[in-house]
Amino acid sequence: MSTLSKYHQDHPEICQLHTTNTNEITALLSVLDVTFERWQASFPIDSSTSNEQILEAYAKDIQAFKEAGGYQTVDVVSMHAHHPDKVAFREKFLSEHIHTEDEIRFFVNGKGLFCLHIGEYIYQILCEKEDLISVPANTPHWFDMGSEPEFTAIRLFNNQEGWVAHFTGSPIANQFPLLD
Repeated sequence: MSTLSKYHQDHPEICQLHTTNTNEITALLSVLDVTFERWQASFPIDSSTSNEQILEAYAKDIQAFKEAGGYQTVDVVSMHAHHPDKVAFREKFLSEHIHTEDEIRFFVNGKGLFCLHIGEYIYQILCEKEDLISVPANTPHWFDMGSEPEFTAIRLFNNQEGWVAHFTGSPIANQFPLLD
């Protein structure tokens, strides 16, 4: 179930807000200029569905999002518990970083935890199947895919090269809860 939790940066032990209400999550994140949406596939998707078919199943939503935000490219990425580099990938994205463009992820299946550092607060958004999140450019954040990752996600980019992480050097991510 999708969740939003809010913490003060100086008090990671105290959760100030926790909700699983999708409408509330959408509204609260909207105030922060973070987009949170739910998409439905136009046909059933399973583990044998190709990346091309996944893009086709969400083509209407993808096109509308591309047109509204000027996104140029889209792809599908997957991470699985048996991936040989899963530990290295998890560690890399657990460090606080920014991107000079929006980071957009739509979860076709599985889950991931986005942690946004906005002002004095940390907003943790657990995204699951059918969730889209768009983290605005230059927003400090980190991402946890868990110790046994299992997800497929659609990514949209503003430029052909994709995004580059610029690490802040802050150790703040080490203070907040992880997936597992």
